[in-house]
Amino acid sequence: MKLIINNLTKTYKNKVKALDNVSLEIGKGMFGLLGPNGAGKSTLMRTIATLQSPDSGNINFNDIDVLNDQLSLRKVLGYLPQSFGVYPKMSAEELLNYFALLKGISNNQERDKLVNELLDITNLQDVKKKNVDGYSGGMKQRFGIAQLLLNNPKLIIVDEPTAGLDPAERQRFLNVLREVGTSSTVIFSTHIVDDVKELCNDMAILNGGKILKHVKPIEATKEINNKIWTKTVLRDELEQAEIDYNILSSNYNVDNTLTIRVYSEEKLSKEFKKAEPQLDDVYFIALKEDQENLINS
Repeated sequence: MKLIINNLTKTYKNKVKALDNVSLEIGKGMFGLLGPNGAGKSTLMRTIATLQSPDSGNINFNDIDVLNDQLSLRKVLGYLPQSFGVYPKMSAEELLNYFALLKGISNNQERDKLVNELLDITNLQDVKKKNVDGYSGGMKQRFGIAQLLLNNPKLIIVDEPTAGLDPAERQRFLNVLREVGTSSTVIFSTHIVDDVKELCNDMAILNGGKILKHVKPIEATKEINNKIWTKTVLRDELEQAEIDYNILSSNYNVDNTLTIRVYSEEKLSKEFKKAEPQLDDVYFIALKEDQENLINS
């Protein structure tokens, strides 16, 4: 099971280059597409989902030529966009039954069995009689997963699904995705590094429509081992520290000082302490290098 994306480009009418020669190979399991807002993630997700066309390039999923055989891809696709509407005054149970009927599951017993299985998987059994438009954000996202699983998809795309969820709802949603991601190719688009850290066995960093890095999360942190350092500075020392060091991030301490995380091949002074590399560091390094390349080009 493999999704292969080759040289995908897309420029909008306002001259914004949303996709810049994107090439990726994505296998079975959870794949994290990580990037800031405006990086081109949603454009890529919508293009893979056949909701818009690229200017050039091609996409293949298993033996399906996606751009030339959209119907075949849609039969095996489950797609959860950033936001989606629901019919008012219909319960989760009623809506899933309705969607299942639209997908051709006409046998009542078979349909009821499937709907109840999906309500179980997404932890919505207790609220299945409640109108979906009255659900919280996390419950709506879990309902979105339930409806996309109706056709037993082999390719699942979820676009920024945890944005705006509180910590408890986010964790429940991620647990559902873990369960459904064992037998399919799941592309998880997000700007939240922790989502990828907790969920994905493979990832890519996208910014400015370009793939900056494609690596397994566990390997990504190994690459910067012994290159991350921390130091405590006063608030009024931060501006000079940003000039002196390659600062990746900074966090306030309870005494109103800041701990800075710095990327360097070697220890810069005795005040620095070696730190365990994190996926956040990998992400910030990739973005900073991309910004520097843009300035120097």
